[in-house]
Order: sequence, then C-alpha cells, then structure tokens
Amino acid sequence: MQTEFRGRWALVTGASAGIGVALARELARQGAKLILTARRGDRLEALAAELRGQGTEVRVVLADLNERAAPQAIFDATEGSGIEVDILLNNAGLGQYGVFAESRLEQELSQVRVNCEAVVHLTRLFVPSMVTRRRGWILVVASTASFQPVPYLSTYAASKAFDRFFALGVAEEVAANGIRVTALCPGPTESEFFEVAGASVFRGRRVQSAEQVAERALRALARGQRTILPNGSGRLTATLARLLPTGWITAVVERMARPRR
Repeated sequence: MQTEFRGRWALVTGASAGIGVALARELARQGAKLILTARRGDRLEALAAELRGQGTEVRVVLADLNERAAPQAIFDATEGSGIEVDILLNNAGLGQYGVFAESRLEQELSQVRVNCEAVVHLTRLFVPSMVTRRRGWILVVASTASFQPVPYLSTYAASKAFDRFFALGVAEEVAANGIRVTALCPGPTESEFFEVAGASVFRGRRVQSAEQVAERALRALARGQRTILPNGSGRLTATLARLLPTGWITAVVERMARPRR
C-alpha cells in the first residue's frame, strides 16, 4: 500500500467517525495526503490536528451529503482547485431500524440521498480526471446487508445493494484506464452506526474493529480486488445468500430482527 498510495491525495467522506476515521488514519500511515469531509467540523478538525501532528498534509472540507449541492462543493474545493484526487473513498452513509410503515420518512429518503445519490454524484465528478491520468482508486463502502433483503433495515440494505453493484459495474468500465474500484462489505463494525440507526439488535457478539476493516479494505483496494468482505461471518453470510432461497432467508431475518413491542 505504501507504494500505491504514498504522496497521493485521498478524499474520505464520512471522516468524522467509525470506519471513516480508521480509513483516514490508515491512509496517513501509508503516506497519503488527506482531504477529510463530513458534517461535524469539530471532529474533522480534531482528526486533522492529530494527523498533521504525525506529519500528514491534511485539508478539511465541511459538507453534508444529504444536501444535493454538497458533492459539487467538495469537488470544487479539491479537484476544481487544482488538487489531483487519486483516491476516492465513498464511506459516508446512514441507516434507520424499525417498522417501515412507522419510520421517519425524511430518514428513509436521506439514506437514498447519502448512500446512493451522493456516491454516484461524487464518483461521476472525480472519475473523468482519473481516466485522463490513467490512474485512480475508488472505494465504495457497501455492507454484508447488500447480499439479501433485511426487514426493518429495508432501505439501508437496498441502498447498500445499490452501492455494491454500482461499484462492480464501474470497476469493469474503468479497469482498462488503470483505475481500481473496490466494494467494501463489512459486517457489524465498532462504530456509531448502531446507535444512530437505532439498530442495536444487529450488533451481535462478534463486532469487528474499524481499524481492522480499514486495513483490509485498503489492502484490497491497492491490489485491485473488486469485493472485500473483511470478516469470516460476513463471508459466510454472503455465501448462504447465494445458495439459499431469498424468500427463506428474508423470512428468517425478519423473525430475528423483529422489533420487540
């Protein structure tokens, strides 16, 4: 990874918590220069100060990807200002657990905007320059939830299925241009996701550290691996989803995830 990423600018979305923070720290260890973006400026500045103290060049771009103008604003502040972004990490995302008919509509729509629309928008903005330079690395954070429907996380799982197939499709298109695209499909990871989404029922006992997920994700990206499932339980989930009937799996997940009244 040091050979691939050293001295290159990397843009990390959702860099204020969880996997985003871990990705930024791992890239810094590999010698990359960092652009950190998220909604929470205080957290971004704290992370930027930490990494600058270790000798990493860091820029902060405050943006809320729930706003449709945010991807263009991020692009204008980076590539549009003369910074060659060679590494794009589409990490920002959110979920919402609960009965769909009773859920907050705005949060359901926000998942589509942030998890899907913003990923497409940012990738479309940055890919042309990568094609011209004939180099680039793009990571799209999907989930093990992308391999089957997940009742009570219906929109989230569907959005992550979108992310995974989007990454795989774009990867095939741009491979001849020297660009590598990886879909990261983590299982339960130590982050704020469970609390923010209200989805503690999915946490499980084997929660992987964000640091381990980030390290494995970047190794996969460096070697051009199209999909990475960073833990064994996730690989088992994906395998079962391919082998067993979708309707049966969905029914089993529904019983396991059903909210307790």
